[in-house]
Amino acid sequence: MSQQASATPMLTAQRAGLARCPACGVLHKRAAVACRRCGKRVHQRVPFSLQRTWAFLFVGVCAYIPAMTQPVMFTRSLSERTSNTILGGVWTLVEDGSSAIALIIFVASVCIPLLKFVIIAMLASTLQFSFSMSTATSHRLHHFTELIGRWSMIDVFVIAILTALIQLGTFMTVVPGIGIDAFAVSVLFTMLAANSLDTRLFWDKYDDVRPRSG
Repeated sequence: MSQQASATPMLTAQRAGLARCPACGVLHKRAAVACRRCGKRVHQRVPFSLQRTWAFLFVGVCAYIPAMTQPVMFTRSLSERTSNTILGGVWTLVEDGSSAIALIIFVASVCIPLLKFVIIAMLASTLQFSFSMSTATSHRLHHFTELIGRWSMIDVFVIAILTALIQLGTFMTVVPGIGIDAFAVSVLFTMLAANSLDTRLFWDKYDDVRPRSG
């Protein structure tokens, strides 16, 4: 009796022929095209979710390369003009004795973006190539990328504040470099990649690989 019960597939909204409106939450039959309440298009699964995730991730990784190699800030004074990349700025802070700030910048600008790239690629790969990963772990990793994503823009905020504050006319000026634009683009597309991934696909994958009794 227990074996028969365990072999019975779990009843889900997809099996019941239902789909929830992503805007207002109203349930619809599978054949519904537009929400009867708000008019939003209703899908059981977001179309081309995995493809958009890969595309956004690719753009984010491509933008991250100039973000690390190009200057994020130009400092101009009466005597000199200097430029700093993200890693160069971290090293300058360490040399000036601001190791704590340097560590925060390094973690937020280098470690967190790289970690997000790896996690999103892992999650997309589990769906694309049916790699072994539990549904619970997949959801936890996806939630983790959304949780840490807000800290990835700290460099952009730092440059914006410095640009606004350190404007002393002919004595010193701070000008944002192209690297900070590339970094902002990288963070934006990484967030789009994480948000484009329909997490319900993890449950579909679980149903596909779950063993069934003959």
